[in-house]
Amino acid sequence: MKYDSRKYVIVTFFCLIGVIYTMKLFYMQVVDDQWKLRAQQIAEKKREITPPRAVVFDRNGKKVVSNQTYYNLMVCEDDIRHFNPSKLGELINMTPEEIRSRLKEIKVEQKDYYSKNLKRRDSNYRSYRSYPFIKELTSDEMSRIVPHLEEHPGFFEEITSMRHYPYANGANILGYLTEVNAGELERLPFYKSGDYIGRSGIERYYDKYFRGEKGVKYIVQSAKNNQIGSFENGRYDTTAVQAPAIHLGLDAELQAYGEKLMQNKKGCIVAIEPSTGEILALVSAPTYDPNLLVGRRKIKANMPALEEDLNVPLFPRPLAAQYMPGSTFKLLQSLIGMQEGVITESSGFACNKSVVGCHNHPSARSVAEAVKMSCNPYFYAVTRRIIEQKKKKSQFEDAPIGLEKWVQYMHSFGLGKKLNTDITGLTSGRIPDIAFYDRWHGHRQWKFSTIRSISIGQGEVELTPLQLANVAATIANRGWFYTPHFVKSIGDKGPLEQYKKKNYTMVDRKYFDPVIEGMRGCVHDAGGTARRARIDSVIICGKTGTIENYIHGVKQKNHSAFICFAPMNNPKIAVSVFVENAGDGGGTWAAPIASLIMEKYLNGEVKDKAKEKRILEAKLSIFE
Repeated sequence: MKYDSRKYVIVTFFCLIGVIYTMKLFYMQVVDDQWKLRAQQIAEKKREITPPRAVVFDRNGKKVVSNQTYYNLMVCEDDIRHFNPSKLGELINMTPEEIRSRLKEIKVEQKDYYSKNLKRRDSNYRSYRSYPFIKELTSDEMSRIVPHLEEHPGFFEEITSMRHYPYANGANILGYLTEVNAGELERLPFYKSGDYIGRSGIERYYDKYFRGEKGVKYIVQSAKNNQIGSFENGRYDTTAVQAPAIHLGLDAELQAYGEKLMQNKKGCIVAIEPSTGEILALVSAPTYDPNLLVGRRKIKANMPALEEDLNVPLFPRPLAAQYMPGSTFKLLQSLIGMQEGVITESSGFACNKSVVGCHNHPSARSVAEAVKMSCNPYFYAVTRRIIEQKKKKSQFEDAPIGLEKWVQYMHSFGLGKKLNTDITGLTSGRIPDIAFYDRWHGHRQWKFSTIRSISIGQGEVELTPLQLANVAATIANRGWFYTPHFVKSIGDKGPLEQYKKKNYTMVDRKYFDPVIEGMRGCVHDAGGTARRARIDSVIICGKTGTIENYIHGVKQKNHSAFICFAPMNNPKIAVSVFVENAGDGGGTWAAPIASLIMEKYLNGEVKDKAKEKRILEAKLSIFE
């Protein structure tokens, strides 16, 4: 009996010990975050090595984005010994008060989180982690500090890199970097506090391709947290791997030349290679030097002035500005009219100014002549036939049928929707549909005469310059396009799959020839509206646009627009140009700018120095 009693006591004792240990483990692992943080501290005796971001080259192998070495002065609170803020302040040009304030600021920057187990908020700051104390020090600045860092345990140097732009161009294409925010830190494990992420342009769109692979260096520390060497002689360390270079379709020299032509003007230039969809140049004017927004210091110093500039240099006009296309839109009305069978290439209409105003010219006897002379009454008649399908007796019921089909044609040209290109900040433009006019005028309360301004690209139609350059490329290809894009290849892998697919319009190949002939005549024949776009020995096909401009119902100076491609056969470049508030027609300003861009690209130089001088010296509606 006594033996049985002792047995039960012993069993009970061991069971009780087991229960106690289980409860303690549960408390340590689930309830008490401090043990979890201690395990994390032990595991984090390592330093991550972030590689420089991928470099970027233009289509000709010129480096347009590179990296320059900078340094961060790091601090780890647990490693600080014999802290002397006065002596440290002499070294880094800060007062003791500024140093103490910065240490507090670092803790605040890490923000806090809510512990569900402990039912309280706790800081993300960890005293055993390293944080940047001073960022973005140059080599000269760091070389003055490093020899004295042994006197200040807990402070050490960290090599980092920041972007550099050898060409001070293409800011709205390349974008810029800023520090990751709290949401990005939670969502993207690659980044740690203080790292930089792409915030706009291709830096944002291709951010994951720019990062590369981090390396890790494991550190052996003494009981006093002093670093005494690398773990296992670096056996488990890994090397940081920079991401492969990114190659653009951009022509850096053409981009720089385009920005030069657009100095002292507001507007944009877009140039596309029709055979590939690669964007050769994308000029937004006014612009800024991308080096102004490299790193925290420069962003803090320069961003306010850029944001307050009345000329809005941060606004990417080629991607986000929505302009009425004006007479450039007549090309599409011609193509749709022929495809729908409401006109033929030899259809003629009288230039009846009582219907809609027009400049003085003979009546057009064909599509080609109408395009060349840009006859407003002609395209009023064509668009009326497209919209009025004669399928319903009531014009209010018939017009929506024609408009719906017209909208489908426009969508097939990539209009009225965002082009799926590789940059952020795009808008879709506006192709007004049935729902749009029902909201404006009421259900079945509108007909063609209500919406007739769409005939000549005025009124409710709005397109982006990128979309119109793509229209020029589509016409150059006689009915198809690759989605416009910037990146030619990531490493040696080539473009992404979505940029290898041909997009076909709803218009047959045969209907493009008369329109193209009219575009040729617009530039090269007597009576054409774009004679200033001529280049010796190159046949250019183009269309001018003079766009009425109203702000709050008050008439402003006209915008000048032009779209074109060249050469006529085997096209190499398609261009759209918008000059805001130019006060004259598309042939006066936009057409010669486009011709200079094409001549520079096709011939490598500009011979018409008089034309170039006139454009360079022009100041058009710019705030000074």
